[in-house]
Amino acid sequence: MTDPAFTIGVEEEYLLVDLESLSLAEAPEGLMAACAAELEGQVSPEFLQCQIEIGTAVCAGPEEAREELKRLRSTVAREARKFGLAPVAASCHPFADWKDQRHTDKDRYHQLQRALGGVAERLLICGMHVHVGLDDDALRTDLMPQMSYFLPHLLAMSCSSPFWQGRDTGLSSYRLTVFDNLPRTGLPPQVASWADYERMLATLIDLGIIEDGSKIWWDLRPSHRFPTLESRICDVCPRLEDAVTIAAATQAIMRMLWRLKTKNQRWRMYDRFLIAENRWRAQRYGMAEGLIDFGRGAIVPFAELAEELIALVEEDAVALGSLAEVEGMRRIAEAGNGADRQRAVFEAAKAASGDAAEAGRAVVRHLIEEFHADL
Repeated sequence: MTDPAFTIGVEEEYLLVDLESLSLAEAPEGLMAACAAELEGQVSPEFLQCQIEIGTAVCAGPEEAREELKRLRSTVAREARKFGLAPVAASCHPFADWKDQRHTDKDRYHQLQRALGGVAERLLICGMHVHVGLDDDALRTDLMPQMSYFLPHLLAMSCSSPFWQGRDTGLSSYRLTVFDNLPRTGLPPQVASWADYERMLATLIDLGIIEDGSKIWWDLRPSHRFPTLESRICDVCPRLEDAVTIAAATQAIMRMLWRLKTKNQRWRMYDRFLIAENRWRAQRYGMAEGLIDFGRGAIVPFAELAEELIALVEEDAVALGSLAEVEGMRRIAEAGNGADRQRAVFEAAKAASGDAAEAGRAVVRHLIEEFHADL
């Protein structure tokens, strides 16, 4: 057996806002055409007309992914400005109302609307997906349940959706509460083999319920289009460097699990019920209240967990040339995630103006600044 490639690819979804009102705005055809002409297949419309999606090329590691994301984010921002718009990388807009949005006029999205009914109408959410190249199907299904243990850790660092329709939800990732209303979402099941996965998939395909694996929306799935294991749990990160760190951590964890396999070892399997509790803690609190370490039987502060995770994958990060990016988990743990920063901006603006609506606009201005900060 040859070693897996462990290449990475990142997909991000952005919201488009009007630079004057700071409200959501629909993507003009000219904007999509200009981006498509320059980015050649790496940009596409999303379900709602106020969204735009980008995808990096296949990258050897996070250093290449960083340059790709810089190029993609910069192009979308530059072209959007010509139309008086700006992209923001947050999983929910602070004060937009989903009832005011329209879905994109494409057959795929018409079909999605018909299939999901009213559930689809609230999908005013954006996410980040990280693909890691594993060209062995059996390896993908073997690592999937082990990798599930670490999904709450990745989510906690990425949370960027505390607000919904102008109010603080009390959650760090409100996006997941919306997305989890869809079928075939949440933590992946413990699939025993690739053959079992294909049988599960074939059952739904043969019944005409789904057309292919792209309609499986688990937090972690074997990609339908690429020979990758695809993490889908994360909110989109306002800061480019946070996205790079999370991509690097995802890649390094998967290599660590593969390394255990080469030694005839594996990560301990915990029941989906227990991992779901950590998923909820990350969704609700982000990093603020720690996560459960099931081996210790204790709730551990996230900063301590980040240090342990860095040490756990250090050998793999060195082999991948990504140690500096992986160590960025320490920075995120200290500085907070996107949700933490949005709340701080909101509270400061509200204290200064006494106006919650103005505080919401201040959050959008902050998100525009963060989008451009690392470009």
